[in-house]
Amino acid sequence: MKTRTALLLFVLIIAATQFAGAQSSGNAVVDQLLTAWSPKNFTTEPVTDQQVDMILKCGIKAPSGKNNQPWRFTVVRDEATMKEMIGNIVPGNVLILVSGLESETGKTPDFDCGLATENMFIAATSLGLGARIYGGPAGAANEKREALQVPAGYKIIVILRVGNIDKSVDAVSGASSRKAQEEIVNYKK
Repeated sequence: MKTRTALLLFVLIIAATQFAGAQSSGNAVVDQLLTAWSPKNFTTEPVTDQQVDMILKCGIKAPSGKNNQPWRFTVVRDEATMKEMIGNIVPGNVLILVSGLESETGKTPDFDCGLATENMFIAATSLGLGARIYGGPAGAANEKREALQVPAGYKIIVILRVGNIDKSVDAVSGASSRKAQEEIVNYKK
């Protein structure tokens, strides 16, 4: 289930960014989706409280099944704590842990949490920040839920890293290439 959700989230990001550098559509939201990318080079310039607040508000507004809003967000600014989860963290970065409500069967609302994460990713990039989504480190972070102050009954699904980006690197030189639309889209006639 986790792998499928992480894959779905990854596919959504790929689909949203596969046309990076494409001609402007004239629509700010579409243009943002077509030019967003996940940088690897962050600066030490801190993300402001106002930026974090706006990103969280966008996550809260994400759609969810039956409008259950089954997520909780934990903001981590402590560098040592962040480095335990993501090795190449630099000062000034912020991690947002996206946790989903666990059911009695142990299932979590991974898809809904993915939608909230995508909203926050788009918000961060639209604010001129860099954002990267991590699935693997979330599993290890779950072992420290209490220390991370993740609410009881919630499981960390994904981690969103937000930071200021190195302006000398751009989407063309810093992002992974995308598959051509013809390779991943088919139309039933």
